[in-house]
Amino acid sequence: MLNGKNRSYLRGKANKLNPVIHVGKEGITDAVIDQLDQALEDHELLKVRILESVGRSTRSSAEELATATAAEVVQVIGGIAVLFRQRDEDSEYKLKK
Repeated sequence: MLNGKNRSYLRGKANKLNPVIHVGKEGITDAVIDQLDQALEDHELLKVRILESVGRSTRSSAEELATATAAEVVQVIGGIAVLFRQRDEDSEYKLKK
């Protein structure tokens, strides 16, 4: 679980990132979850663009994606969600406990 300072730190790091995963009209499929899982393994912190054609709120879609990939939702603004899953070893992000 992320605390406020860690969430703030990750929001700052995510500011310059571009969305890596796009969730379109097909919604959240197994293929999207597999892509997201691999992207989180590679990058740890990433942005996901969730289009309005999904038919759900960005927050609920982000929560579902986070649950499916064992990640945490850092932030949701508009149609963009920031997700984070820290690697066990060699993590780029130094989180405070």
